[in-house]
Amino acid sequence: MKLIGYLATVALFAAAFLTPASPVSAAKPGSAVDALVASLGDLNREARISGTAWAVDVPANQVVVSYDDTVTGANLAQLRSVAARFGDVVRTERVAGSLRTHVSGGQNIYSSGGGRCVLSFNVRDSASVYYFMIAGHCASGSTTWYADPGLTVPLGSTSGSSFPGNDFAIVRYTNTTIAKPGNVYLHNGTYRDITSAGNGYVGQSVCKSSPVTGVRCGSITALNATVSFPQGTVYGLIRTNVCSEPGESGAPLFAGTVAIGILVGGSGNCASGGTSYFQPITEALATYQVAVY
Repeated sequence: MKLIGYLATVALFAAAFLTPASPVSAAKPGSAVDALVASLGDLNREARISGTAWAVDVPANQVVVSYDDTVTGANLAQLRSVAARFGDVVRTERVAGSLRTHVSGGQNIYSSGGGRCVLSFNVRDSASVYYFMIAGHCASGSTTWYADPGLTVPLGSTSGSSFPGNDFAIVRYTNTTIAKPGNVYLHNGTYRDITSAGNGYVGQSVCKSSPVTGVRCGSITALNATVSFPQGTVYGLIRTNVCSEPGESGAPLFAGTVAIGILVGGSGNCASGGTSYFQPITEALATYQVAVY
């Protein structure tokens, strides 16, 4: 298949499955896809299903549509029917468990709204005002964050968030006495210094750290992935084969000393393996004009 024909088919498939959010960066669906969505509105509405995700498998020259255990019966038949219209360019695959955001079970930070998530990265702005990044869905209904489940050690208050469409939020530190190191704890008594942020690439070796499953490593398998969670659809994500489990939302993804992403959610677990999706950190940093250090 010629490259132009392949790209046109990918664009048509994206239009059939998804309604793009307003573009925030080059990682988001662009105007060409927007135009296709406008003419294929009926198909888009019929094929957008919670529990599905899609990404381009570059080595295989295909679009991969993943669906979890919640996609059954009529929804599964609908999904397969739409995918079949695009022939060999599209392949479907089932993923174990369910695609979900990881809100419950975290241990690092606790919110006034009763949620628990993992702190992603400490950041600061040009005036040396300190913040930390978390997953955007963690901030829904949560304004004040604490270091302990008893809510006795305040950290700060949410000052900005974006979810769905994106999945990142920023919390401004109000506690001036607590240390704010620019590193990631590796859960073995050691730390990894984070000195810069970068865009991930397919095949890159990356690691995630959280108090739930410790440090887990793997590689990036796709970029610009889109996932439809029950709470909404998120675009422009990094797809990895790093395992994740509930309670790890916001966990940092890094490569050496470079910050790469914020854990959004995934399927499977760390006993049998799975797929995880991350919000690119560079977009979040640019949105709030902050930097890692």
